[in-house]
Amino acid sequence: MSQFSFNRTKLQSMANVELAAFKQRTQKSAALLERGARSMPKGVPMSWMYGLNFHPTIYVERGKGPEFFDADHNRYLDFNVVDLAVTMGFDNPHVREAMRKAMEVGPHFLLPVKEAIDVAEELAHRTGVPYWQFTMTATGANTEVIRIARTITKRSKVMVFEGHYHGHLDDTMMENSKSGVRPYVLGLPKGVEKGIEIIPFNDLTAAEAVLKKGEIALVLTEPAMSNCTLVKPEPGYIEALYKLAHQYGSLLCLDEAHDFSFAYGGLKAAWNLPCDFMVLGKGLGTGIPFALYGMSGAINEFVDAHTQIDLGHPGIAAGGTTYANTLAVFAAKAALENVLTPENYKRTEALGRHFAAGLQGIFDELGLPWLAQHLGPRVGFCLFPALPKNGKEAYRSIDVDWITVRKLFMANRGVWDAVATAGPQVSFAHSSEHIDEYIGKARDLLRQLVA
Repeated sequence: MSQFSFNRTKLQSMANVELAAFKQRTQKSAALLERGARSMPKGVPMSWMYGLNFHPTIYVERGKGPEFFDADHNRYLDFNVVDLAVTMGFDNPHVREAMRKAMEVGPHFLLPVKEAIDVAEELAHRTGVPYWQFTMTATGANTEVIRIARTITKRSKVMVFEGHYHGHLDDTMMENSKSGVRPYVLGLPKGVEKGIEIIPFNDLTAAEAVLKKGEIALVLTEPAMSNCTLVKPEPGYIEALYKLAHQYGSLLCLDEAHDFSFAYGGLKAAWNLPCDFMVLGKGLGTGIPFALYGMSGAINEFVDAHTQIDLGHPGIAAGGTTYANTLAVFAAKAALENVLTPENYKRTEALGRHFAAGLQGIFDELGLPWLAQHLGPRVGFCLFPALPKNGKEAYRSIDVDWITVRKLFMANRGVWDAVATAGPQVSFAHSSEHIDEYIGKARDLLRQLVA
């Protein structure tokens, strides 16, 4: 079956119609944006609230379960789930109760509470990674992992993969170009691009060619790439990558800020993957801001011996005043014990299969040579008849015109779709009826598109 080509004129026409309807139904949000612009850039308190949307930003009034409501009282069934930061729904009772208890104890002390041991022990049991530390964000976690790896290996470079995203840290916000590696954002220090190597995913030959130079401190990768739609590893790829890293004196980190929601214990446990470090983020989907990173026994011994002591000998640059606060620790404990259970993962995986089958049914019905992507609760649109093997292939499905129409069309009909580089995600708060609602509206959109 040949590749499908969008009718760009029709896409633009549909976008104009949907944008006009969207503006009409979100007038209170528009007024709030105008007011906000007098005290905040773009009228929002954090730039992504503007920059991640291909349509006017809306202000939110409240959320309940898998739904939220904007300032105009429009309801949206959420399949972005705050880019996996609220996979437990907007009013999860276990998280709410954990926050109440945390505030009764005290929000933070810059000293540990015993529940932190419970969290670390449970993560060790669940993932096989024995030692853990809290941060506030996965960006912070990856920053500390890189620092530890550099200290151990006495090297400075990091190796990542085309289509990567590992947080807003100077070390990794770069991409390949015809003229070489360059930052893809503004504000990075001059020369930072010299500290990174970017290669294709699923390419062991390219990995070895870089690793054998003896410059890489850390190989930083997701088990399955999830920031460029979805790219799965070929069988044995991560295991071979880990072996190569150690053969040439490097360390390997599995960044599961997203992937931890895909399977019980993350893909690390589900696929029995080796690693030196493991990063978790997004507040484990609780909506509470925190992250963690785990390390092997050997890494822990080194970190233990090089912990920074105030006014003492220099140690590894790690920690933050609000890290491991009571709110974060209690939220993590509640999530692990009550929501991130084997039974709940089995349910969301089944819903993910149902979701992907529904999308594939639409593609087949309409003769579209597309494939529905699927990994646990994550699904998505592959606009080609073969699934991508690396970031470059995956980015071909990130068609801005198509995604703009899709997001506007769905939003005008009460569904909040995923950000452009991701794909719809089943949350622990979704039901099969919610999945069917998305599928039904997607069918209406695609029938209109190909008519």
